[in-house]
Amino acid sequence: MTEARDVHALDMTRLTPWLRDHVPGADGAITAEKFAGGQSNPTYLLSVDGDPRFVLRRKPDGMLLPSAHAVEREYRVTDALKDMAVPVARPLALCEDSGIVGTPFFVMDYARGRNFWYARLPEQTAAERGAVYDEMNRVLAVLHAIDPADVGLSDYGRPGNYFARQVARWTKQYRATETRTIDAMERLIEWLPAHDPGLDACRIVHGDYRNDNLIFAMDEPRIVAVLDWELSTLGHPLADLAQHVMAWRVPGEGYRGLSDADLPALGIPAEADYVRRYGERSGVGEIDPAHWRYALIFAMFRNAGIRQGVYRRALDGNASSEAAAIHGARAGEIAGLAWRIACGEEDARL
Repeated sequence: MTEARDVHALDMTRLTPWLRDHVPGADGAITAEKFAGGQSNPTYLLSVDGDPRFVLRRKPDGMLLPSAHAVEREYRVTDALKDMAVPVARPLALCEDSGIVGTPFFVMDYARGRNFWYARLPEQTAAERGAVYDEMNRVLAVLHAIDPADVGLSDYGRPGNYFARQVARWTKQYRATETRTIDAMERLIEWLPAHDPGLDACRIVHGDYRNDNLIFAMDEPRIVAVLDWELSTLGHPLADLAQHVMAWRVPGEGYRGLSDADLPALGIPAEADYVRRYGERSGVGEIDPAHWRYALIFAMFRNAGIRQGVYRRALDGNASSEAAAIHGARAGEIAGLAWRIACGEEDARL
């Protein structure tokens, strides 16, 4: 964690009374410290009398894309899942009044535990890495097994045509934040609609499920909280899996990925084994190679669009991290990787 820059500082004179009125246990001297991560929505650790107790997550300042940074949706989905088998940081209060800290925000319990920033888990043993990856796989399958209607989320997204709607949405978002022409993105914008496999499964999808959005127990490889639900919606679980597995397709340098890692030596499963285990756990079974290829390409296209948006916010001066400017170059690289898979230059087989 780092101290908040002035542009992201919280007005504690307004926030403290609100917390005392709406959050049980916020009855002492409250301080806020901004987490170093959180490219999209600024996130703060709130301590009461020096004891870390809550986390506040708010929309960034400035002009935002429609439907982006939806902390209200994050609050709703975690509230719906708080008593289910998917572990979340329990949400406590939502504030849609921008007059308190400048933008809407919500407060949740502070999930105490370990956060693994690097996919290679450098501080773990091979056996520990294998256990962590198995737990990540298990929890994602559990999430996708939940019927949205059972937790009051049947209207959390539109059913059917998920890939088509998402391609259209991210094309629009990309155009709104475009700063230069990325040839691979132009090709993907044409390729994705033309090759849509028409998959129609509808489940709760996290949208950014990865190791650094998970909190693990201090003494065992057990997830105690899945964080950062900003991109969650109802959609096809294969898109969620592909977004997660993209770590196997990118290198360590610049991406914290696994493509150039010695997976057997690290104790981390190969992509094919990991996807196969998910299929067994989720009940999906063997995944069609053509469907997997499309899901991977889509996930990379969307990731490139997200990175472009972060870069644009950096240019506009309202991104949440100094590292945001790096995402401009990364957007083109990820799009290029997706296009190489689309045109057969890179293998997408399991």
